[in-house]
Amino acid sequence: MYDIATNVSRVANETYSHTRRIMPPQPWWEHLESSFHKFPDDFELDLRTEMTVDATALGDLLLRTTGASMLNTLALPSSFKPMQLKRDAGNRSFYQRKANKADPAAFFKRPNSSKVQIKSSNAGLLRFRPDDGSCRLLSFDSPFKTVNPKLREEYPKLKRNMRAVAQHWRHNDGPRPTIAVIHGFMADPYWMNRMFFALPWFYEQGYDILLYTLPHHGKRAARSSPFSGHGFFANGTAHISESFAHAVHDFRIFMDYLESEGVSKVGVTGISLGGYTSALLASVEDRLEFAIPNVPVVSLADLVLEWFPLNLSIKAMLKATGTSVRDIRHELAVHSALTYQPKLPKERLMVIAGAGDRLAPPKHARLLWDHWDRPKIHWFPGNHLVHLDKGKYLKEMAGFMREIEFDRM
Repeated sequence: MYDIATNVSRVANETYSHTRRIMPPQPWWEHLESSFHKFPDDFELDLRTEMTVDATALGDLLLRTTGASMLNTLALPSSFKPMQLKRDAGNRSFYQRKANKADPAAFFKRPNSSKVQIKSSNAGLLRFRPDDGSCRLLSFDSPFKTVNPKLREEYPKLKRNMRAVAQHWRHNDGPRPTIAVIHGFMADPYWMNRMFFALPWFYEQGYDILLYTLPHHGKRAARSSPFSGHGFFANGTAHISESFAHAVHDFRIFMDYLESEGVSKVGVTGISLGGYTSALLASVEDRLEFAIPNVPVVSLADLVLEWFPLNLSIKAMLKATGTSVRDIRHELAVHSALTYQPKLPKERLMVIAGAGDRLAPPKHARLLWDHWDRPKIHWFPGNHLVHLDKGKYLKEMAGFMREIEFDRM
């Protein structure tokens, strides 16, 4: 029987394992070509497989244009106000200096969770209902303060965002090794991630689950936000960097809580923006047992230059302000996994990527794979949302967890 998924995975891995590495020397933001966003994402596939991949890629291009139009219309205007551009320009060197240190501890400070009170409440009607466990909503008032003192008054005004939340599935005879799952941009509903990642199946394998909500999403989004995640990208580049610092900060407090409850092992996976964040966490948090970013992005500056019509506005802004792609890349590098060496050994890292993905193009996954010295990688046929033969890589993830003995307490 013809197996497209196996063919894509085999050909992609064979092709890339024998090609030159595309990860440039450090500092990567200086040496990565300015035209990186124009690099092709082609694979050497047979005609039947190529037609399948191209068809899914077309679907992504349509979705990408819709999403880029939403951001261009509803999020970008507030970032492009003259005063906001002036503030971002004034703050740029602060984040560039932090990136120059290539030390995650310089930007991602370990939170003090000793005085944080975790509240447990009902997880709602659509919650997972295990026969042998519980599903609860965990939350706490985040003590996060922006790394840059200049934003410390403005950032906390988004009050709902300062309440961290996560859904927690726990076996009655727990605690168990816990898989932390981080959603993608605008894709925070717990029920959606439960279905997409087949989390009940992982729960049945014996794992507890933590579904972490990123800043500005879901219950953390401002009531006035036109869509979930709007606040992440609506207030300028400095705000974006602080939002990632906030995401890491609150995730680590949830890790502290799990440890206090007796959990000895936590691993992380995430999709899209969650893939970006899970790769970043692998550079920051040495307590993690594994990190499996799924269709990850690694350079936001390069990503948006591919997203029509958003890219037209970005290019116009760069030209009007005399800012180069490398300048913005350098600023945002403070929260890119490419800037730091991973805290986890290569054997505990895995990358999952789609050959037809055009929202998080394959070249981003290749950069991360190279930077991590080419750990285990799985290519699937499909795009950013349609992961054809997803069951294959879910089983591969489960096997990977057994190989590193994550299933053992």
